[in-house]
Amino acid sequence: MTTQRIVVTGATGNIGTSVVDALDADPTVGTIVGLGRRRAGPGATKAEFVQADVARDDLVPILRQADAVVHLAWLFQPTRRPEVTWRANVLGSLRVFDAVAEAGVPKLVYSSSVGAYSPAAHDRPVAEDWPTHGWPGAAYPREKAYVERCLDNFEQRHPDVRVVRVRPGFVFQRAAASEQRRLFGGPFVPGSLMRPSLVPVLPGIPGLRMQVVHSIDLADAIRRCVLRPVSGSFNVATEPVVDMPFLAEQLGARLVPVPAGLVKHALGAAWRLHLVPATPGLFEAVLHLPVMDTGRARSELDWQPRYTAAETVAEFLAGLRAGAGADTAPLAPDGQRAHELATGVGRRP
Repeated sequence: MTTQRIVVTGATGNIGTSVVDALDADPTVGTIVGLGRRRAGPGATKAEFVQADVARDDLVPILRQADAVVHLAWLFQPTRRPEVTWRANVLGSLRVFDAVAEAGVPKLVYSSSVGAYSPAAHDRPVAEDWPTHGWPGAAYPREKAYVERCLDNFEQRHPDVRVVRVRPGFVFQRAAASEQRRLFGGPFVPGSLMRPSLVPVLPGIPGLRMQVVHSIDLADAIRRCVLRPVSGSFNVATEPVVDMPFLAEQLGARLVPVPAGLVKHALGAAWRLHLVPATPGLFEAVLHLPVMDTGRARSELDWQPRYTAAETVAEFLAGLRAGAGADTAPLAPDGQRAHELATGVGRRP
């Protein structure tokens, strides 16, 4: 049976490009409609791209006749203007959900995040029923948690729509390296430094850890959520958990113990001086993330990651060193991105 039409918001970003490719390669998928705020060139064989902003454009005509909507659109910046990210991430998501209902779309797959989860006072992996109230000190987990509450309400009002929430760990791939350096490190953190010969020491920050997943593996999980008769939430991450000793081994560096509080104050000072774009609250949120149990995705979706955490991180670091990117506005390498900003190419009119 062919799924005639799948709409993907945020189709030109880190996750979206991989999701479009995964759907394009599936013989049961008919047409993919990719939405993005900026123009996109030719891409996957079955994909057509539509320039649309989820925060302001009429989405209902685009979503009509869709068999499923995959909502990925999300803004990480500007952190200094939280009203902008709230309008795009929260109000934009609400507009997508309302358009799904009005257009009569039978399935909605939403990419949430490990950041939506409440902190855990233990190291035991948490399942999908762990509370999703986020960390209040940073915009990203606040917004992810708020959208989860909005989806709770949406499911009560629209029981005829099958809703799936995918909660991935940190999503990496080579092509997203330049974008993620810009989002979280800023212009004063050159990716070329991320090589063993240039990183002799790393801060050994107690409690700093994260789960990662390659964008290709996450896209495969999302594809399975779209095409299978599933609903509910799925944690998606690969193994092992990434911590500072793990990164030190990857880079051949020596760990030097540094208190987390000292790092937070240093990041706060750098953020106030406009040296880094990531807020100290985001660093604190990472310190409080629980470890996710991914058993449901493996058992109900038959999902198995192709990439280990070591392979995922190694590919991302290689991308940082090479200044890697892709041929979309969000993933553009630094030189292309600077040209777009200077000339206005790729901006929405």
